[in-house]
Amino acid sequence: MRPIHPGQLAARFSALLFLCFALCLSALPALAQDDSDGLLPVTEAYKLSTDTSTPGVVKLHWTIAPDYYLYRGRMKFKGGDGVTLGEAQLPDGEKHHDEYLGDVETYHHGIDATVPYTLAAGTTRLKLSVQYQGCHEVDPKICYPPNTEHLDLALLAGGAASTGASGSLGNALGKLGAAGKAAPAGMDSAPLPAEQAFQFEALAKDRQHLLLRWTMPKGYYLYRDQTTLRLKDANGLTLATPEWPAGVMHNDPHFGQTTVYFDQVELPVTIQGDTSGRQTLALEASFQGCQDGGLCYPMLTRALSVDLGSATPTTGTAAEPAPEMPPAAPALEVSLFTALLLALGGGLVLNLMPCVLPVLSIKAVGLLESGENPARVRKHALFYTAGVLSSFMLIGIAIVALRSAGHALGWGAQLQQPLVVGVLACVMLAVGLSMSGVVQFGTSLGNVGNSLASRSGPAGDFFTGVLAVAVASPCTAPLMGTALAYAFAAPMFNALLVFLVLGIGLALPFLLIGFVPALGRLLPRPGAWMETLKQVLAFPMYLTAVWLVWVLAHQRGADAVGLVLVAAVLLAMTLWWFERSRSHGALSRVAVALLALATLVPLYYLAHVPAPTAATVAEDGVVAYSPEKLAELRKAGTPVFVDMTADWCVTCKANEHAVLDTDAFRDLLKRTGAVYMKGDWTDVNPTIAAFLQQYHSPGVPLYVVFPKDGSDGKKLPTVLTSSLVETALTKAAGTPVAATP
Repeated sequence: MRPIHPGQLAARFSALLFLCFALCLSALPALAQDDSDGLLPVTEAYKLSTDTSTPGVVKLHWTIAPDYYLYRGRMKFKGGDGVTLGEAQLPDGEKHHDEYLGDVETYHHGIDATVPYTLAAGTTRLKLSVQYQGCHEVDPKICYPPNTEHLDLALLAGGAASTGASGSLGNALGKLGAAGKAAPAGMDSAPLPAEQAFQFEALAKDRQHLLLRWTMPKGYYLYRDQTTLRLKDANGLTLATPEWPAGVMHNDPHFGQTTVYFDQVELPVTIQGDTSGRQTLALEASFQGCQDGGLCYPMLTRALSVDLGSATPTTGTAAEPAPEMPPAAPALEVSLFTALLLALGGGLVLNLMPCVLPVLSIKAVGLLESGENPARVRKHALFYTAGVLSSFMLIGIAIVALRSAGHALGWGAQLQQPLVVGVLACVMLAVGLSMSGVVQFGTSLGNVGNSLASRSGPAGDFFTGVLAVAVASPCTAPLMGTALAYAFAAPMFNALLVFLVLGIGLALPFLLIGFVPALGRLLPRPGAWMETLKQVLAFPMYLTAVWLVWVLAHQRGADAVGLVLVAAVLLAMTLWWFERSRSHGALSRVAVALLALATLVPLYYLAHVPAPTAATVAEDGVVAYSPEKLAELRKAGTPVFVDMTADWCVTCKANEHAVLDTDAFRDLLKRTGAVYMKGDWTDVNPTIAAFLQQYHSPGVPLYVVFPKDGSDGKKLPTVLTSSLVETALTKAAGTPVAATP
């Protein structure tokens, strides 16, 4: 067997590494949380069409996609300026008992509705808002938030009668503008009546918890700190401090820097006291808001009667119960400069994480080989950096594009795809076999191989950087969490800048070695010992492949493991025969190609293995995460430690080994009376994705401690220590911290 030149090792794998990274990137769209299981956008699931050919009546038709349905009671119709709507005529729906909403009526396949209307004098177009809500009734079983379509319909000449005129605030201000007083800057239209600008409703989730909801049209916002809530005739009942979600920092002309909410905000509120003898609660809410760039409304007060028995939401008019909505979009909690510093530090620390270290061993061998040639060291460093930066920028662009389309993506979530995990396992096996001397990729790979060989050094360095980024996602360095959270919520340019600096941090050690000669001289001298080192470094590659197969076992079970092992055997056979075929003719090369194609067959079937349906065995002393169980524990006044983890998350496993799977942690749980709740994000899970989004986490690990007094949960750092966890849990439980011996 010919000797292997370690400096060219990465180049020989360039095609294989590029395939791996391309597969990771191609999986990104499939990872968007709200369409990871083929869910349709709301306007495609429920296609709305209109007909205004009949004077005085608008006809609406929804075409409902298979496996979707609409709630009859969630349909609302509101006229625009100069439009008065009559009572909508809706057909009877299918009656059934909903687990959360009680007795409801639903529509499948399609529905026709008619809404009578009259127009004010001078109104020539029919403007109305149509709100509806529905659900997907097969896995994943989720409900969409209420969707509102604003219709502006042309009318046939003479097709509508006109009666009366509205005395609304909107019409009054519109007349004021017509009288010659200009509307405030930024005001696109006359302000809406307060009832339309700030729709308010309340839902009794259970006898001790309310969910309040404000819905504002586009261009309107609500002040957080100008909102007060109280119960009337409550007989000892009070409301706990509301758990406001993150809002938007707004430079307001009246209140300065303050928190506001656009579009919609939901506010969970706990009722303190015994409600067992009551059927209704009288709730009074006072709040204030503005039209962005326009009129600020006076303080508004709404009084609602909330039915505790049936958990029915109430508004100023009528409404139906609704499932919980997704959390509000996260606010940017740090500055761009801080995020860039954290990204640089996170990239540096990422070099030390076990998921990246095996790939960096390839780079280390190349640098040792060229240690006496400064020019070659600089070339290694530059092309490796180019591969790292290009990869991070592609990931950043993909994330920004998905976010702009309304999707959510978590860091490392491509490893939720079994095909990506299987291909990475095969890549690691191939790299290990080459480093062990089983196979050498030379110039006999056809034109592509010849082309790469002519520029083997730069190509190999570049694609080593690509692979380093591809396998870095299971790890979250201690400083990365905040920077990634910023990038996932920031404007496009800022987000891409964070990913670029993260890549600079990952590549910085090799850049310093390449461009600071004093550091380069610290490298060991090349020699025969390097062949032994290269072969030793093959074993971390094999262990990485084993770890990926273990992850796959948790995702798809024994069938998936069998398929990836068959693919690994076929790959080993392909590489073995490839090495033997060097001195043979074209027939041997055809056999290599056939074996390579055969390797792809089990990987194809791997991508179609369904997730196991059998219930997983619960760990001793661990409660599986669910929003309902968490709400139940918090209602009972129990402190809760929530751990969001994944089998492919190396940082998660390190924290478990060092802190969470220890006798000291179990004793701490007993001492504080806390419950350990764990959510597994190894596979796609929209419920856990929603929790991550709620706490502005770009991925796992995520640790949140909920105090027993019902106050907001406290988010912990991604890297845990025993003292940090003990302090957080004892504070949450209201017990003194144990003295250190």
